[in-house]
Amino acid sequence: MPRLSLGRRAALLSLGGLAAASIATPARARGSVTAAIYPGAWDEAFRTHVVPALKRAHNVDLAMEPLFAVDQVNKVQAARGAPPFDVFVLDPGPRITAIERGLCEPFDARQIPNRAQVPERMIDQWGIGVSVQVVGIAYNPRKLPVPKGWADLFREPFVSRLGITGFQTTFGTVSLIEIAKVFGGSETNVEPAFVELKKVLPRIAAVGAPAAMPGLFQQGQCDVMYTNTQNVATLKERGVDIAFAIPETGAPAFLTTMHLVKGTREAANAYRYIDTVVSAGVQEALSKPPFNFIPVNQAVPLGADMPMRSLDEMANFVSHDWSKINPLRSDWIQRFNREMAR
Repeated sequence: MPRLSLGRRAALLSLGGLAAASIATPARARGSVTAAIYPGAWDEAFRTHVVPALKRAHNVDLAMEPLFAVDQVNKVQAARGAPPFDVFVLDPGPRITAIERGLCEPFDARQIPNRAQVPERMIDQWGIGVSVQVVGIAYNPRKLPVPKGWADLFREPFVSRLGITGFQTTFGTVSLIEIAKVFGGSETNVEPAFVELKKVLPRIAAVGAPAAMPGLFQQGQCDVMYTNTQNVATLKERGVDIAFAIPETGAPAFLTTMHLVKGTREAANAYRYIDTVVSAGVQEALSKPPFNFIPVNQAVPLGADMPMRSLDEMANFVSHDWSKINPLRSDWIQRFNREMAR
């Protein structure tokens, strides 16, 4: 399987000569920073752990705007040079789009004192990795057996309890691509996924927006869905009967990264915020229940419930070429919304 990376269009920034040139961060800064954050588990986790950590370390107030990655890029693009927030949090596809559209400031890794604890391959000239995400199948173990793979979702007892969402999120996109692949499609041909979904659409339990899926599962409106490990961990902590299954063809994994928005007037505090996110203390806190983030800080051991034992195992997970996916994704989103809505 291809090695997971930050994207072929952005050359990796070597950190070998940067350690000695590191720029010290003042002990007590003043001001604020606004960051985009994913709705749901990310929003909750960052309000719980990152907001107070940034305030303690730098006396910087953090405001957050919950937005999925595609919506972040579109909002900054529409702002025409008046950035609505200072820091992106992006998955691989929207990351490439933001860079190509000139929406990111060049990233100076010297401003991140904790960079030495993050694998070099997760840092480049545009940003830094802050979490690994793994995608698979969530199911209610009290109601359903373990699904073996994506094709099982289209058969009983799963299909009548299935909840689906579209291509707006990375976990939705890669899940639907993997579904297409088991029915003869490919990374750029998702037609088989649409064909199979149309066949079972009258029988499936729920169709929802990405942010609605955890709630639909918790309410029992569906008992199986494709999602990421963060959503599963959050629901489990709430007492929901839920388990995570890795499909027999492998689970997709990808790196979530942070970037400074072009034109930000809070660059110094943006760097302080990002450095706080990748610090060992915050990464360890985020990796514990109820959030179970997969940390990028190598000083933080991976927990027993993580789907990998070390970050080196990422090379064994399924990855995707977003330079090929991005040009097609907008049409996929529109088509899903048009054909699957009910």
